[in-house]
Amino acid sequence: MAEEIDWEIPEAAQPKPGDFAFDLDRALQSVVGIQATIPDDAFTAQTLGTQRGGNGVVIRDSGLIVTIGYLVTEAETVWITTADGRATQGTVAAYDQETGFGLVQALGRLGVPAMAIGRSGALENGSPIVVAAGARRHSISARVIARQEFPGSWEYLLDEALFTAPAHPFWGGAAAIDKSGELVGVGSLHVQQSVPGGSARDINMIVPIDLLTPILDELLTYGRPNHPARPWIGAYSGEGEGRVMVTGVLPKGPAAQAGIRAGDVVWAVRDEAVGSLADFYRKLWKSGSAGVEIPIELVRDGRTVWVRVKSRDRGSMLKKNSLQ
Repeated sequence: MAEEIDWEIPEAAQPKPGDFAFDLDRALQSVVGIQATIPDDAFTAQTLGTQRGGNGVVIRDSGLIVTIGYLVTEAETVWITTADGRATQGTVAAYDQETGFGLVQALGRLGVPAMAIGRSGALENGSPIVVAAGARRHSISARVIARQEFPGSWEYLLDEALFTAPAHPFWGGAAAIDKSGELVGVGSLHVQQSVPGGSARDINMIVPIDLLTPILDELLTYGRPNHPARPWIGAYSGEGEGRVMVTGVLPKGPAAQAGIRAGDVVWAVRDEAVGSLADFYRKLWKSGSAGVEIPIELVRDGRTVWVRVKSRDRGSMLKKNSLQ
């Protein structure tokens, strides 16, 4: 069962009802806590843990909740806690590898309002938002500071993610709410942004809600988007000094089986030079659907190495529940 959040945002940083044209306290009732338990033998257990906690947002009166998918991937049990402390069991309804969104269905009555889905595309740099992990004391007044591409080391790419500051300390699955009281994104990560003088500030990466709208019905029907899965090779990669480097490979994954090693520099995919981490992913994905064999040119110890990677559907590695 989900535990009570035992921290608070400093009062000066909390959103004030008078600052918004909508009923702030009513909107925040739609934000719920999510606690998930994952089996020890699950594919993601080692990297993401077996006990995961975060937030979600009720988006339909039926008790449908959108959250960030890593909280509930392969979940065996899910508990949902409302802002007033009531707990209800839920189940994972869908997970989208490409956007990172997850859907949870409450199995009992939540008794909270559903939050309307807004348009993240209408946001501009400087737009005020509330990043919420429950009631006002667990919410922060923030602003959009950037809308830009985000490549993640785990074969993940958003063409345009939202970045907000100040950072929320409990960001996973937090609601990003616009000035109209509508949901415009779901919290995914805590990252750092370089600022003049060589220092850095903490910010949040938010997955834009516009990515959910066109696939929501498919997720509810099939548990995933209704199109062939992207090829996945099971490698972690990073970018630096103009190079893309493999930082790790998953044991028994396609990359490991093909002989790719941590420290390899990715030089080309299918004879096309790789210029950035995002470029690497796009070249992998345009090779075909999951299962396609992908030739990759590497540089290892100053020498060129060619490998042929038999890609897989990452979703096939995950445990499914009865609704998936």
